[in-house]
Order: sequence, then structure tokens, then C-alpha cells
Amino acid sequence: MDPEGAFQGPMAVPVLIDSHCHIVFQTFEEDLEAVAERWRIAGVKSLLHACVEPSEIPAIRSLADRFPEMRYSVGVHPLDTKHWGDDTPEVLRIAALDDSRVVAIGELGLDLFRDKNLDEQLAILRPQLDLAVELNLPVIVHCRDAAEPMLVELRARQREGRCPAGVMHCWGGTPEEMHQFLELGFYISFSGTVTFPKAVPTHACAREVPQDRFLVETDCPFLAPVPRRGKRNEPAFVASVATRVAELRDQSLEQVAQDSTANARRLFRLP
Repeated sequence: MDPEGAFQGPMAVPVLIDSHCHIVFQTFEEDLEAVAERWRIAGVKSLLHACVEPSEIPAIRSLADRFPEMRYSVGVHPLDTKHWGDDTPEVLRIAALDDSRVVAIGELGLDLFRDKNLDEQLAILRPQLDLAVELNLPVIVHCRDAAEPMLVELRARQREGRCPAGVMHCWGGTPEEMHQFLELGFYISFSGTVTFPKAVPTHACAREVPQDRFLVETDCPFLAPVPRRGKRNEPAFVASVATRVAELRDQSLEQVAQDSTANARRLFRLP
């Protein structure tokens, strides 16, 4: 029996994809092999490791060498503008072209909850969106308290024919906002927050999102789902996210796993 409680005895488990995780962090250094064993037992057949700034890329690539089920993105997070330099677009381009396991650009986006430097964030967002279009890769979008400026940016690009495909990761917006991103062709990804009792708008979004446009993720080590809230999150716990989404949609876990897995494979062109 798994000491973390991710799996409780022999049973058939559905195939899942953790579409957004961060296992490069030090919090996983001591027990990463055990963490990997737990995600495999829990049915996680693929995981996508998000990048927040360029210095992470070599370590993330080493993790992909170690775990063949892993794919990853390259990009700069909106709260990491300090890591952006004149050469960053070329660094990201080379990293993406150099490894076929790079399946997305990001995580990029806007965050006006923690920082108010919108102009600085837009200045690093735009070249990353351009790079995604150039390389025909989807984007992983972090958007917190910034739906309006993000929609303005993406709509302008759509009118010009240069808006990439992508996913709104760790969705926490309203149903109205969700439908506007869906109209732009984006997918919606649910994290452990969908299990939080007070996340009522997220619950509504999980009920309303189309069957072919949602993903599940952990965003580990952050946002562990109930009943592990406040503890270190890990990819195996994506099963709890999928279970809650299934409850909200009045569907079976198997159906939600099948849909979210197919959607992730389609968006990121996973094997």
C-alpha cells in the first residue's frame, strides 16, 4: 500500500495524463523514484513538465532522460520577468528545436495578483507567443487576475492570424471568462483547486466545459487536492483531480480520464 495514499490496493486504474507539473524542484530530490512509482501505480502514463525560466531547462531535460513518459515545455513565467534577457527568445528557440520532447512554449502569461507590472509582463509574453506560432507549438498559459488583458492580447492575435493553440492552466476563472477562452480555441485545465469546497466558479466551469476541451493536472508541488491540501502535491494525485471533475460532471472517472487523456494527447501531440 502506498504510504501517501495515492493507491489503495490492486484494482484497474484508468489512464491519466498530468498535463502540468514541476518535479524539478528540490522538494522532490530525496524520493523522486518513489514519487514516480506512485504516479505509475495511479495510472499516470504521461506527464508534462512546465518550465518557468531558462536556467531550469537542462535539469528538466535530464528528468526527461530519466523518465521516458515525460515531455516538457520551455518558457518564462510572468512572475519571472527578471530572468528575461535579450537572448532569451533564441535560448528558448534552440531548446525547443534541439529536443523533440519539447511539446509546448510556457508557462507564460500574465499575473496581476502578485505583481502589477503589466507592461513588463506583456513585453516577455509577446515574443513567446510569436515563438509558439513560429514553431507551431501550443502554449501553456498562466493567467491570474488578468483575464481581460490576456483576452485583449489573444483576440488581437487571432484577428491577425497569429494566435497559437494552447491551454489555460490551473483554471481559476469564471465560467464567463472560460467561454471566452474556449471561443479562441483554448483548452481548460483543472488542478487540485477544483477539489476545494469554496472554489465555486471552478466547479461551475468543470460542469460546463465541453467534453473535448478540458485537461487535468496537478501543478505539483503546489495545490495538493483534498484530502491532502497543504501537503506536497505530486503527479499521482491527478487521480483525485479527475475524480472530482467526474463528480461535478456526473460522469464516471473512466470517462473523464478517457476524455482528458485524449484531449492532452491531441493538444500536445503526445504519443
